[in-house]
Amino acid sequence: MNLIISGTNRLGSNSLKVANYYKEELHSKGEEWEIFSLEDLPHDILYTDLYGKRSEAFASIQGKVSAAKKFIFIIPEYNGSYPGALKLFVDACTYPTSFYHKKAALVGVSTGKYGNIRGVDHFTGVCNYVRMHVLPLKIHIPHVQNELDIQGCFNDPLTLKFINEQIEEIVRF
Repeated sequence: MNLIISGTNRLGSNSLKVANYYKEELHSKGEEWEIFSLEDLPHDILYTDLYGKRSEAFASIQGKVSAAKKFIFIIPEYNGSYPGALKLFVDACTYPTSFYHKKAALVGVSTGKYGNIRGVDHFTGVCNYVRMHVLPLKIHIPHVQNELDIQGCFNDPLTLKFINEQIEEIVRF
């Protein structure tokens, strides 16, 4: 199994829309991917699942992470970086086995003009620390609110070109 992580706990996020788009495109290529949205993290995770503690609610999430071989992280820009909820999620996962020598593709999204370049770079450092193999082709989607139509599909041919190129590399990765 492979896992797409929608990297924010914000309800109704563009990150989740992008995650759904990636999932559909990968399914059309015969790839099995599941989405985990940080919306579904236990609300008290800060107290129940750090420093060796494990709640029943997080145990099922940990099971999905442990079973995954590849990850796609959809990473929105929060204050010039990535969301604290994403770091909390990584910190709550069992170290080092959750991510050790697994593969990751990174997609930055923002409502601004840079597509979360800085946040993706910051998260790359975290991936390297937990010894994930990061796909060199990282996608940055600026003005994401203008890129998606009502059905959650991308409408800009140039954005689609880069997304499709990354998806092909993810399949081969």
